[in-house]
Amino acid sequence: MNLINTKLLDFECDAYQDGDFIKVSTADVLGKWSIFFFYPADFSFVCPTELGDMQDHYDHLKELNCEVYSVSEDSHFVHKAWADATDTIGKIKYPMLADPNGKIARFFGVLNEELGQAYRGTFIVSPEGEIKSYEINDMGIGRNADELVRKLEASQFVAEHGDKVCPANWKPGEETIAPSLDLVGKI
Repeated sequence: MNLINTKLLDFECDAYQDGDFIKVSTADVLGKWSIFFFYPADFSFVCPTELGDMQDHYDHLKELNCEVYSVSEDSHFVHKAWADATDTIGKIKYPMLADPNGKIARFFGVLNEELGQAYRGTFIVSPEGEIKSYEINDMGIGRNADELVRKLEASQFVAEHGDKVCPANWKPGEETIAPSLDLVGKI
């Protein structure tokens, strides 16, 4: 199933963010770029390395008008306990969404029903609430936040300049491609 340009589901959930319990809903997501960053479970092994990597890039992502939402099937209480118990997680400033019933993970197609855990899915969502890029990894394969930032910047560029596309490894400031009949077979 292809999720590109799929509209975000209508949801509301509990979350933990920087010492507070909050509610996050679809309305909070719309109007800015968003990254939904699914991971299998709190108090695990690969997950804190990934969430820490995202935190290291969080200020830059905020500068790009993007909010990060990490999501697992754990409750917001478990997210708080993990932050209290683990230095890496205690530094996280972005919202950690609780999805204990699997509604959000199921919508994005990342829920392993048998385990009750989410695969490592990463989704870039436009301000209009449409999925523009995603990848899903098996539970033991960690992700790279540098590449995720690059994909967000490319998504934003294409949204702003619909007549141009971003080649492999493109970064802001580098040349893009304006597709045309003259370029067919020449790249």
